[in-house]
Amino acid sequence: MDIRRHTFRAAGALLAAAALLAAGCSSGSSSSNSSGSTSASAVPEGLDGYYEQRLSWRECGVPDFDCATLKVPLDYERPDDGDIKLAVARKEATGPGKRIGSLQVNPGGPGGSAIQYLQAYAAFGYPEPVRARYDMVAVDPRGVARSEPVECLDGKRMDAYTQVDVTPDDARETRKLTQSFKDFAAGCERESGTILPHVSTVEAARDMDVLRAALGDKKLQYVGASYGTFLGATYAELFPQRTGRLVLDGAMDPSLSALQLNLDQTAGFETAFQSFAKDCVARSDCPLGTGSPQAAGQRLTDFFRQLDRTPVPTGEARPLGESLATTGVIAAMYDESAWPQLRDALTAAMTDNDGAGLLSLADTYYERSPDGEYANLMFANAAVNCLDLPPAVTSPEEVAEALPDFTKASPVFGETLAWSSLTCAYWPVKPTGEPHRTEAKGAAPIVVVGTTRDPATPYKWAQALAAQLTSGTLLTYDGDGHTAYGRGSPCIDTAINRYLLQGTPPANNTKC
Repeated sequence: MDIRRHTFRAAGALLAAAALLAAGCSSGSSSSNSSGSTSASAVPEGLDGYYEQRLSWRECGVPDFDCATLKVPLDYERPDDGDIKLAVARKEATGPGKRIGSLQVNPGGPGGSAIQYLQAYAAFGYPEPVRARYDMVAVDPRGVARSEPVECLDGKRMDAYTQVDVTPDDARETRKLTQSFKDFAAGCERESGTILPHVSTVEAARDMDVLRAALGDKKLQYVGASYGTFLGATYAELFPQRTGRLVLDGAMDPSLSALQLNLDQTAGFETAFQSFAKDCVARSDCPLGTGSPQAAGQRLTDFFRQLDRTPVPTGEARPLGESLATTGVIAAMYDESAWPQLRDALTAAMTDNDGAGLLSLADTYYERSPDGEYANLMFANAAVNCLDLPPAVTSPEEVAEALPDFTKASPVFGETLAWSSLTCAYWPVKPTGEPHRTEAKGAAPIVVVGTTRDPATPYKWAQALAAQLTSGTLLTYDGDGHTAYGRGSPCIDTAINRYLLQGTPPANNTKC
């Protein structure tokens, strides 16, 4: 299964993927991290042709949106070696009021389609005053969705991959799990060997600067969620003088190792589950009982173990085993609006022997379509993460050594997330990044947003990033769910709107 490397963004009751977790959440600098220049106007050496291009906008089948293609070098260190093409979408400012410029958005991941996010949510879900004054713009990062997508496994093989037991009980099951990681990595190399070494976050941030120039903007205005905060912070580090108004919502801490990131995120999912369980056990129909949240967690853990022995039917050829069930539960942790759906799904699985509801949550998480095909979310997710940081663990023996820390961080999810950390151990491309502090000296004020019970990007990561950035200011939402902007808090939305429209950041440590 692939809680192996995934983070979710939710928009209301609709779960919309925006990956991040486990085999080393992406957070590393690249060996090719030179921008060539950090001045506000200079073009990096050898890249004039890319920076001077102008986008040719065209209709793209979605009302009110235009699309274009951006050319960038495959390898910024060798720009003469060839181009790749990135898909860009735009929804022009609606008015009234003077247009400020372009607002680039990214939902996270790595692997989440920024264009899908823009067209399905941001262009309508962001507060109206912001949409009135900005052209809303999204580029699918290299390796993602419409932009030279990384491909690895076909639908049938992905179905098998997502069902592999991620809590092995013996040597045979351990070998089967490690072989699944090896087969996944080999598939990515076979299908996408050319692009695979060139999908780092540093390269994606450099692409964003080429897009900024092609849009005619002197500075980047940007809202990034989840992994998108690391992408935005990387941009600010590379191009501080070109950094305008940046909102980093659901922040990552780029100074942490992959192992520490995974442990922190495991604890974050446990915190989110405890919030869900506290709400659930107060209801007479809670499928996890009416005792304490801790007792509810034990009952869920026992149910996972039962599924490991005896999966339940789903009405499809794929029965609900422990791996898919755990994925389904974790999917619902990203947004409290999904809690009723999770209660229903657990009730059906635990009392009616019907796993269809949890399977549906897991399919949403993996972006699996009804015809059995998968979006490239999980493929791009692993490709970027395994390039950005050295692997969290490199062998089953290292997983076994780390298991006590993971199960302490989360009695419910710890074992699954510990074994999921093996993804990058067998990756065919060596990582180019390392953990590092990100300061972005010289950048304009940057707003870092943290949610106190965020499951995927723990609150302390936002605190850490805001402290590292020399111009960072921390905005806190005391609540549940992943990210905060545009999710129903008038306090958060007002503070961010004022910053995006007027350039005035909230006072540091503002709490909502």
